[in-house]
Amino acid sequence: MKFNKTLLLLVSFLHLINIAFAQDSKIEIPSFSDKYSKYVGQLESGDVNIDYTDFRNSFLDSKQFRKKALHYDSLRKLVYAAINSKNYQEVVRLTKAMLSIDYTSMFAHKYLQQTYKILGDTSNQKKYHDIELGLLNSIVKSGDGKTCETGWHVTQVEEEYFILNMIGAKLQKQSVSSGGENACDKMVVKTEEGEATYYFEINKVFEMEKKLFGN
Repeated sequence: MKFNKTLLLLVSFLHLINIAFAQDSKIEIPSFSDKYSKYVGQLESGDVNIDYTDFRNSFLDSKQFRKKALHYDSLRKLVYAAINSKNYQEVVRLTKAMLSIDYTSMFAHKYLQQTYKILGDTSNQKKYHDIELGLLNSIVKSGDGKTCETGWHVTQVEEEYFILNMIGAKLQKQSVSSGGENACDKMVVKTEEGEATYYFEINKVFEMEKKLFGN
């Protein structure tokens, strides 16, 4: 009995160390004092009741958006490696680094909240889960994804692949189409029920490419 009690105390102590270590990593709030930066500060403070569509659009208008190309993709690869090795503290550190670049990243919020769940940090797990859900709903409730005219509104291409992954769809073919005033990515996918087609409205994506590359 004494041995079991000592073991339990040791496990509890290590568990608390894991949480404390994970919480040492901080998400950097952009210092531009623009709408996006204010949204990030609000969400990090725990106030998750915002207009997530406006938040996603505000990232595109922020100077922060131009920083994304520097390290974001390499951090994503490191997250996968940390997950595979069950290095949960590193997952927290890396996903927070991703959110310091792009706080609208559903990928980073997903793996951060799932890791906090493993670590037993229910408060942070709930916060980042609610933010992930808010971002996701702002897309899937923007249309039905069945036609280009009613396509899901995305601001970045990675949002498309995140949603397809969430619904267990494997991409078979991708093409650009149009409908009404919308430009769309037409995604032919395979699901457990068979083949399906989803449309993502990419007007904002094209708009940002024109701003960045001037064409």
